[in-house]
Amino acid sequence: MELAKVTSKGQVTIPVAIRNLLGIREGDKLLFVEDGKKVVLMNASTSALLKAQEEFEGVAQELGVQNEEDVVKLVKEIRAERGAQYKCE
Repeated sequence: MELAKVTSKGQVTIPVAIRNLLGIREGDKLLFVEDGKKVVLMNASTSALLKAQEEFEGVAQELGVQNEEDVVKLVKEIRAERGAQYKCE
């Protein structure tokens, strides 16, 4: 458990152990999530990544992507399709 003091301006210094745990670096944005009577502090970048992972869960299987080579092949296919679209417009 870590303790921090709030200044008159509402500022708090996040303890080093907590910054390290959450991967918080200078300039990062923090997310405060209400959970009943608790507030959970999260690194906003990490939160966005986790949300993206949840949203994309299962998509790789649906597309048949199993490894890095499959990802590269898929990216090339998409780029080729988009390039063809721009030539037609």
